[in-house]
Amino acid sequence: MTDYAIVRGPDGLAPEPIEVSAPGPGEVRIRQNAVGLSFGDVPPHLSGGLSVVPGSSAAGVVEAVGRRAGFVVGERVAYATLPSGAYASVRNVPADALVRLPDAVSDETAAAVLGKGLLAWALLRQVYPVRAGETVVFHVAAGGLGLLAGQWLSHLGVRAIGTVGSADKVRLAVDNGYDEVVLYRTDDLAARAHDLTEGAGVPVVYDPVGAATFTMSLNALRPRGLLASFGSISGPVTALELGLLASSGSLYVTRPRLADYLPDATTLRAAATELFDLVTTGVIRPNLRQRFDLADAGKAREALESRATVGATVLVP
Repeated sequence: MTDYAIVRGPDGLAPEPIEVSAPGPGEVRIRQNAVGLSFGDVPPHLSGGLSVVPGSSAAGVVEAVGRRAGFVVGERVAYATLPSGAYASVRNVPADALVRLPDAVSDETAAAVLGKGLLAWALLRQVYPVRAGETVVFHVAAGGLGLLAGQWLSHLGVRAIGTVGSADKVRLAVDNGYDEVVLYRTDDLAARAHDLTEGAGVPVVYDPVGAATFTMSLNALRPRGLLASFGSISGPVTALELGLLASSGSLYVTRPRLADYLPDATTLRAAATELFDLVTTGVIRPNLRQRFDLADAGKAREALESRATVGATVLVP
């Protein structure tokens, strides 16, 4: 079968044949068996006839290695920190971006959990290191990242308040570690957060939604609490009056970027090892709910953006 990539051009996503050269120094060529799907994969706007191969995460088998790459042909590997290029049947990847896969972790599981798991690791272990006994808020609790985070928070002994957009997703969130679930479009998140903390508010809110939940997230915090706003599903937060942070209790807001928390291969592989240990022991379950052919990436994006998916989705070349 001809190798191909999914190209995002002015008219949307479409497959195009590709030829991949021999890997250069420090590079590895991967035959990809599963590609992760997430909101951040596809740039929303392209101009001037530009095109790009989207995607940041995939798993597969080493097919060829360049000099000083540090891998051997036949090894199973995955990556999740590259800015683009994953929507392809084969590609060259910098060796420093790769992690080796344990035998117990399948390619599809790796593609489903690695990107989201590394982000959860950064949020829960670095941006605000949660502690047992705390109560925190995590938005989009029934999404792929939210389900994984709920499991991890439960394992760490943290009481998690999850938010979802519809009642049919409440049970799924509860089954994946959330102690309380709020319908953020209709319920009063701030009131619930204060009720559950004896009026104090929560120390941290993890928010990938953006504009639609920004104010309610701030209102749920305790004095000197932290809002980790790490996405813009509903649109970006475009203005912030700093005086509001002061009057609301000297609050903090951060916009974390995963690359800044994984600055080198050593940190990346240590984080991946922690994640895969939780996967192999059953603490974290992949919640892989949808599979699409890579050639149907456009349909997969439509399903994701219309909120027709739950849990994780992979594209299979």
